[in-house]
Amino acid sequence: MTNEMLEVTAERTTLDLLLWRRFRREVPGLVEETLRRNPGLARLGSMLPVGLSVKVAIPNPEPKGRRAAPVVTLYD
Repeated sequence: MTNEMLEVTAERTTLDLLLWRRFRREVPGLVEETLRRNPGLARLGSMLPVGLSVKVAIPNPEPKGRRAAPVVTLYD
């Protein structure tokens, strides 16, 4: 995997929110991998300070055959 640097630009940003804003999907294990690549990041607390640069691994693209589950509502 290659690396990318992400910068925290808004207050009240958590690590998982930062990753969601960049990749627009859940990537299993990416939060843990990001914590491993950035020693001391967890000590900053749940809200990351504005201006912080975070090294992130770029995950593989989502498989093409994956489809969203059908939505079930109470009113169908």
